[in-house]
Amino acid sequence: MDAIALELQKREVLGNKNKALRRSGVTPAHLFGHGVKSQPLQGATAELEGAVRHAGTSRLIGLKIGGEKRARNVLIREVQRHPGTGLLLHVDFYQVRTKERMTVEVPVHVVGDAPVLQSKANSLVIDIPHLHIECLPSQMPSRIDIDVSELKETDDVVRVHDVKTAEGIVVLNDPELVVVKVEVQRGLPAAPVEGAAEGAVAAEEKQPEQAGETA
Repeated sequence: MDAIALELQKREVLGNKNKALRRSGVTPAHLFGHGVKSQPLQGATAELEGAVRHAGTSRLIGLKIGGEKRARNVLIREVQRHPGTGLLLHVDFYQVRTKERMTVEVPVHVVGDAPVLQSKANSLVIDIPHLHIECLPSQMPSRIDIDVSELKETDDVVRVHDVKTAEGIVVLNDPELVVVKVEVQRGLPAAPVEGAAEGAVAAEEKQPEQAGETA
């Protein structure tokens, strides 16, 4: 998947003066990485919001700083928001090396039709919404598909070792952990047992006669 393009500028304003930046529609950011000189950056809040929304923490961003000709491969490491308003306050970017394997959390995505869901009493539950994987930056997927087409019984589950990934991607979670399982809703009316209804009707028909005999 192609990287998301983003261009930021070097930031001279630091500390409490960042409040003035935010009021003008600009959000402060920071770039760091292994063997990379840390840099304070800034960019239009709307553009940074778009990058956060589309990239999350698992999709590569092609970042250019101050009109650089060559984009840097970066990931969003942390997003800070105002606890009351949700306003974007700060974004941290981590620069990755194209030939160096890295670890990252990637969201899971359910695919396929589970036969067990033919019953309305059953529903799927995702126990692990993100998988911890290791791969090269160029191999990093935006999501991991979880096939549930083999879930036929209520005790069937998909474990980490059942997850299929592309070559070069290693899932680091415990292989025995359950990723997706089936949850049965409790308290639903049970299906009538064959013959039980007839027995109930017969009992009701006898009640008046029995009452007359004892009167």
